[in-house]
Amino acid sequence: MKLIGTLDSPYVRRTAISLHLYGAAFENLPLSVFKDLEAFSALSPVVKAPTLLLDDGTRLMDSTLIIDYFESLADVGHALMPQEVTRRAADVQLLGFILAASEKAVQHVYEHRLRPEEKRHQPWVERVTHQLLAACREWESLLAKRVPHDRVDQVAVTGTVVWSFIQHRLAQVVIAADFPHIQAFADRHEPLPAFRAWPLN
Repeated sequence: MKLIGTLDSPYVRRTAISLHLYGAAFENLPLSVFKDLEAFSALSPVVKAPTLLLDDGTRLMDSTLIIDYFESLADVGHALMPQEVTRRAADVQLLGFILAASEKAVQHVYEHRLRPEEKRHQPWVERVTHQLLAACREWESLLAKRVPHDRVDQVAVTGTVVWSFIQHRLAQVVIAADFPHIQAFADRHEPLPAFRAWPLN
């Protein structure tokens, strides 16, 4: 299998770490959706990262859909989501806020790094920033109430990856000290082998 996309994307990185934890063997093709448009489009015309090429030629897109596919194949020892309905709903709720924060963080980065300053729409920037911080506040609150455990699950993968991306790109917007539970959670997981194998770059 080949995972297409660069690890500076939180979506590519969460997929890579998840595949690693599922025990799936794959190769990362670090093609950028910006710098490697022609090479990427030859493999996936939509140029969406991540794209996973299965060995039979099937192309899977969107990190959540890719992860869901492998979750459906995982045995109990490799599953990253709880099977019990109430716990699963709680994790899905938390993941929803984490992924909302990721989406708004990526929009914020694109607005400031890709759009010329004279073409930025300040009301849009303010809206995205408000949504980003609101998602982080809900994430912090839910994480503070969550019963801690040692198992590396999908909340650990996605939460750590998204927080590291936010702090790498938007530390001046999302102040780490304002979110101590998230910061401690990420600090606990980034040194683990699966995260070190697929570092933010």
